[in-house]
Amino acid sequence: MGMLCVRTVAPVVALVLQATLLLAESNRQERVHFKAGASSATLRGKIRGYEMVDYVLGAKAGQKMSVTLKTGNGANYFNVLPPGADAAIAIGANLGNKWTGTLPVDGDYRVRVYLMRNAARRNETATYTLTVSVSGRADATVAQTPYHATGMVPCSVGTDPKGSVRCSFGVIRGAPGEADVHLASPGYDVTLHRDKVRVLKFAGGTVTSPDSRDRVTIEKQGDNWSIGVNDFDFFLIPEAVISGG
Repeated sequence: MGMLCVRTVAPVVALVLQATLLLAESNRQERVHFKAGASSATLRGKIRGYEMVDYVLGAKAGQKMSVTLKTGNGANYFNVLPPGADAAIAIGANLGNKWTGTLPVDGDYRVRVYLMRNAARRNETATYTLTVSVSGRADATVAQTPYHATGMVPCSVGTDPKGSVRCSFGVIRGAPGEADVHLASPGYDVTLHRDKVRVLKFAGGTVTSPDSRDRVTIEKQGDNWSIGVNDFDFFLIPEAVISGG
């Protein structure tokens, strides 16, 4: 029996090593370089089966990244992975292969191009064109947070006098005039109590909520944004929070 075990172990080990080598060969990385004065790059490639390509490019917190994938294979998608993590911040299969977002941290981002599992099993091929751009101002972030600035702004809840208390905020800035402002409920800290945070998105002179059920009203008073949400929450946000001035 002992001899039989020795004879069967070797082929199994060989198969495992072979599979590991094939997996390593099917995953490759390419560093993306923008030409002088350019903020985008267009890349062309081809993958087969379980092959994946990670296009790596450095970016700063607060900058905006846009990714578009054009392909002749409906099972060909991309994911965007943040620095040092394998949890995607954008999944092409859910987005229709086009995404734009504000980057939360500094570092190397990976745009991973791949085939869905059913197509990979059939050893299908995909010829694609990938366009990646990074734009906007890069701001330094507050230590151990994704925010370019934190602080307090006047706020109120319900029938309380408008601006009668103060709320903790954190802001993630994008292109000029664009920012996501995270606002904690009164008495909570935006950096500590993520479950008590509301997000308001500023862009092009408008303010919206990611929650389509929210009704947002805005009024610009000098350098201050007067914002109501569902006639219940009120915030007074200085323009300097958005622009960083």
